[in-house]
Amino acid sequence: MYHYSFLQWLAFFYIYSFFGWIFESSYVSVKNRRLVNRGFLRLPLLPLYGTGAVMMLWVSLPVQNHLSLVYISGVIAATILEYITGCVMEHLFKIKYWDYSDQRFQYKGYICLSSSIAWGFLTILLTEILHRPVSDLVLHLTLPELAAGVCIISVFFVCDTFQSVREALKLGQTLESLTQLKTELEELQVQLALLKAETTAKLSQAKEDRMEDLNLRIQHLTNKRREFTSHISFYHRGLLKGNPSAVSKRFNAALSELKDFAAKRRTPK
Repeated sequence: MYHYSFLQWLAFFYIYSFFGWIFESSYVSVKNRRLVNRGFLRLPLLPLYGTGAVMMLWVSLPVQNHLSLVYISGVIAATILEYITGCVMEHLFKIKYWDYSDQRFQYKGYICLSSSIAWGFLTILLTEILHRPVSDLVLHLTLPELAAGVCIISVFFVCDTFQSVREALKLGQTLESLTQLKTELEELQVQLALLKAETTAKLSQAKEDRMEDLNLRIQHLTNKRREFTSHISFYHRGLLKGNPSAVSKRFNAALSELKDFAAKRRTPK
């Protein structure tokens, strides 16, 4: 049995979130052939892995002497966590920050068989190998050392989470606005084309006024789209660059546009 205090469990959460960030960032960087700061936060932490590790330790407790049951419990618990997290994040932020749609035996892009199988092996790796030295390290710390370390990390973690959530919500609103502006632009351009196509000897003053009004509105909407793409914050660039596989069911065209702009734009000094 694991007999840990709340502070020790919190320390495990941060440690495994950091390990998850190392694993994901290394994998995605190699896959994309460039350095990628993987994840939702700007800190080198992936809370999904921290939460998953703590949950895996808990669900494996009743069956810790049976390796096959440890594997199965890890597959089930981690798959449920990944599905719920993916659903909630896409609902809130309008973006799917990971997508398994191109994988076989997947469900709605949130989970897939290969990922679930990997979670099971990670559970065994965690419970049988990784957790023992990590546990020894945390248990070796005195209470003041543990409290100080956890409190300092928690302050940065809470601040970064608050800022990242706020910016992710803004990014979702930006995608929605860009998509709406694009639709309006296309409708106006169709109307303008129809007016130009009318074969009359002379356009009436009303038609000329209408064309001028449409041109002004097109220019206005074009300027608004330019404003959206030219004012991408540090957090927005981090979210876009750090999640290259992210997709959005409703706003994928706008998301692709922002990704391209963020990739070309350098962070100002």
